[in-house]
This record gives sequence, structure tokens and C-alpha cells, in this order.
Amino acid sequence: MNELDVEVLVVGGGPVGLCAAIELARHGISVLLVERRTGTSIFPKARLITTRTMELLRGWGIQDEVERAGMPREEYLAVGVGSSLTAGDFVRSAAELDRDAPQSPTYTFLCAQDRLEVILRRLAESRPEADVWFGATMTGMRATAGGVTATVNRADGETLVRCRYLVAADGSRSGVREDLGIATEGPPPLGHMISIMFEADLGFLPPDRRAALSFLRDPPCAVEAVDHERRWMIQTGYEPELGGSPADFTEEACLEAVRAAVGVPGLPVTILGVMPWLQQAMVAAAFRAGPVFLAGDAAHVATPQGGFGMNCGIQDAHNLAWKLAAVLRGTAGEQLLDTYAAERRPIAARTVDESLNNALITFDMMEGRLSMREAIERQAGRRSCEGLVLGFGYDSCAVLPDGTPPPAPADPYRTYVPTARPGHRAPHVWLHGPGGRVSTLDLLGPRFTLLAPAGAGWPGPAGEAARLTGVSLTAVEISAVEISAVEISAVEISADDPPMPGESSPHGPGDPLTAVGRCPSGPLVSPTWAKEYGLGPEGAVLIRPDGHVAWRSPDGPASARALTKAIDLVLSRC
Repeated sequence: MNELDVEVLVVGGGPVGLCAAIELARHGISVLLVERRTGTSIFPKARLITTRTMELLRGWGIQDEVERAGMPREEYLAVGVGSSLTAGDFVRSAAELDRDAPQSPTYTFLCAQDRLEVILRRLAESRPEADVWFGATMTGMRATAGGVTATVNRADGETLVRCRYLVAADGSRSGVREDLGIATEGPPPLGHMISIMFEADLGFLPPDRRAALSFLRDPPCAVEAVDHERRWMIQTGYEPELGGSPADFTEEACLEAVRAAVGVPGLPVTILGVMPWLQQAMVAAAFRAGPVFLAGDAAHVATPQGGFGMNCGIQDAHNLAWKLAAVLRGTAGEQLLDTYAAERRPIAARTVDESLNNALITFDMMEGRLSMREAIERQAGRRSCEGLVLGFGYDSCAVLPDGTPPPAPADPYRTYVPTARPGHRAPHVWLHGPGGRVSTLDLLGPRFTLLAPAGAGWPGPAGEAARLTGVSLTAVEISAVEISAVEISAVEISADDPPMPGESSPHGPGDPLTAVGRCPSGPLVSPTWAKEYGLGPEGAVLIRPDGHVAWRSPDGPASARALTKAIDLVLSRC
């Protein structure tokens, strides 16, 4: 039997597992990903990428590639309802594309999971820290004094894998979760579903009939656009209690269902695949068992309505990776890992609940409790969800409260209120620099970042804090007015992690554990950013590697002691 030692073993090669491997590798952690399938998904499954996930893809340098693989959002970021796609009662409501413009350098986008997985796999495999094994099944695991020992079987034989930590991203029917005896909480399955992927030329549909998702009543089903060319998918259901089963969906039955949904008898159609699945809304009772962590559908399953499931799982991976890296590198206490469940489980539970609320609108329409006009109005209103995907805040010992209350919008699902209150995602603000405009989010990376007004005096204390703590830290000063590059010249900082493909790194060469400096590309200017971050002339904000604010000093003075204490507390070092 072969033997292999890695720091983290990731089980599952879907989007969540691949993103976990990518982010761990960015932190310099050796990681092995194993996936029982021999290749990436052939089914589109998830298609909607939320604004927050697009921000992560932007940070990894693959936003443009994902957009090339996706659908034109101006045409398809819409929802429709009707008897069929060609029926006279069909109505459509497009998303408010300008609504999210001030909130991020990115936006909600549509890219089918099968295409996204190819891009993520290529990126994961490009990292020297990551090994990616498709066609590999974990057949056993046990906790040990040093972490986890797992047996992985693939075509060339068995491998004994020893790791410090294991991340289970193995889906809604997670074998790891079952082996650990972790229960799930939620209602019974909402429906036994069938996805029918097909190819057809629907180019005859006018623009007002094109939508990412259309709910139809005759027959009851949903039609999804997979690309803007020829691939589509129908989701319909069956009732086992009435004798229904996946076997009922023969090619002839599938062809009939597709033609009825489109409303064109005899439409030339090619059936590409049929996949049964359960529509569920559930959350695992625990997200951790010793050295094993659950992420994505292994930890929580949302209904498809809203497109939240994959995105919520990717945020799990992003939250967990930097914490595992900090503990593995000895810069954080083991207690930091307890904050993963403390932070992510409440967000997952809320996300699952909101997806259930979306599903209930569909059920009410299908069962005649809502007219199609009422249903489209409610569905359209729920398509805007930036409050849910951007506005959440963490509450754990990895966040140091500053006594300010959280935003309280009237509609916390739809409305995002930017805030740099500790625990919340650092707000996006456009800055102007020598190379053009750059987002505050573009300054963040796989390290802590300190943002402060120019002249506040924080770079020196930040350097001292980095030396005292041994923690990777980048300090960036931002001016309220145009000043010369001489007045805010760059300071060499340390970081030996190479940029991701297509990613420009603001860091110079050296030791990543004591990185400190300012943006070396020249001065950055914004007359409003300090106000938007709640900072006075001498204030500063410390942002975690996952982009959430860890600590805020509203108005200084600059202090190495205060910053060092904050870092120690956030990392469970005292």
C-alpha cells in the first residue's frame, strides 16, 4: 500500500471541495483532494453565482474566464412563469441589474456548474501545494492522535493518507457525515425530483421569453437555461407514494415532457441525461467532529430556489481555509477552529430557511393558491438577495466587537447596508490609483490587511505587530485627496506566495509570516472611504484573510500594542 502525508485531505471534488483546495493552497497548505467521479460533473446543477462568490473568483484571477463560460446576464438573469414557454399567459420579470452595482466590483452571474467545475479544477491542479485525484474513493477513515488516517482507493491501488485535518465536501448524502453519526435537522424531503438535460434549438423564443428559470404549470415543471445556445434542463417530480419512480422517465416520456414544457409538439430534441434528486432543506446538527469538518451540502442543503446552496458552501470553504492554515502554521490557537461552526452554521440555517421561503412561492403557484401574476411578482421580488449574500455578519471570538449595532434594514433579505462593523464583510469602495480604479476588496489577500487613512501613522506599528506576532500582515494607507507618490511611497513587504493565474500581486518577495507594507503601486485615493468604514483621521480597520472585519479602531491613535492584542485575541492566542 502506498502512503502519503498531507496537511489537509478534502473529500469531494465539486465546487466546494475544489474551492477549499484552492484556498488552502493559496495559504501554502499541502492538500490532497479525492473525488470518486472520474471527471467533473456532466450535469449543470447549480448555475447562479452570487456577488460574494464572484468576488472570490475575482480575487483568484478567474472572473473573466468564468464570465466567458457563462450566460449573458442582461438576457437571462430573469424569472418567468406560464403554462408553457410559448403560452399566451407567459410573463417574465428581469433582475434589477443596476441594483447591485454600488455594492461590489462584481455582480451576480450565471455559469453552469459543469463549466465552472472545469475552471476550478484547472486552477486547483495548477497549484503546487495541491494534489487533485479524480477517480479516487475514500473507503475508510479514523481519527488519530495526530489527526486523521484515511484509506483512498483508485485504479493504481490503495493509498494510506495521513493528514492533520479532513474537510468533507462530499454532498448531501455525505458518507463522512454518516460515519461520524452527525444528525441533520429540517423538514421531510419536499419532493422527489428529476432533472432532464436536453439539447434543442429554442432560438425562436423572443427576448421576453428568455429567462434563467421559468416555472410552468402545464405540466408542472421548471425550465432552466444552461447556456445561451442549445442546452436546457427541465426539473419535474414524481410521487413514490403513488407508485412513481425514476424508471418512469424513459426517453419517450422525457421527450414528451420537454415538448409540452416548450409548447411545441414535434420539436426536435435530444435527451442528454436524466438525474434523480431530492428537494430538501436541512442543516447538520454539527459542522465539526474533532479533526473533521463538514462543508457545503454535507453541512447544509438548500432548495434550488434562489441559487444559494453552492454559494453558501463556497463561503464555508473560504471561512475555514485561513483558520486551518493559521493553526497548521502555529500562528493561531486550536480554539480558532471552533469559530468555523459558530460563524457558518447560523448563516447556513438562515440561507436554508430563505431558500425554503422561495420554494413555498412556487408550491403555492403550482397548487393554485397564487395566480401566475402574483407568483411572478413574488419571485421577482426574491431575486434580489444582496442583503442575504453580502449583509451577514459573524459573531465569534474571532471577531472583536466595537460596541456598534448591526445595520437593521427593513428588508434584510433584499437590502444590503455596507458596514465595516467587526464581523461583517469589508465594504467595497472604489479607490483611484496610478493604474486606474481599484476596489478596497482588491487589496485583500490570503493574509490580514490593515487599512488606514494616509498620515494616520499605522504602518510603523503594523510592522511592529507583525514582528511580534509572526502573522502575515499588509498595511495599506489610503488618502482622502490626491498626493504625490513621494509622500506615500511604497514600503517593501514580504510574501513568497505566487499570484494566481491572471492575478497581480501587490506583494514583494520575502517571508510571508512577517509581511507588512503599503500598496507599492502608488498612492490610493478616495474622499469617502474612511467615512464608509467608520474611521476618523487616525483610525484603522483590521480585515481577516476571508475579507471580514476582525477589529476596528475608529480613531486611533496608532498603536502596535493595541494591534498586537487584537491579532492575539482574534487568533485565540491568549
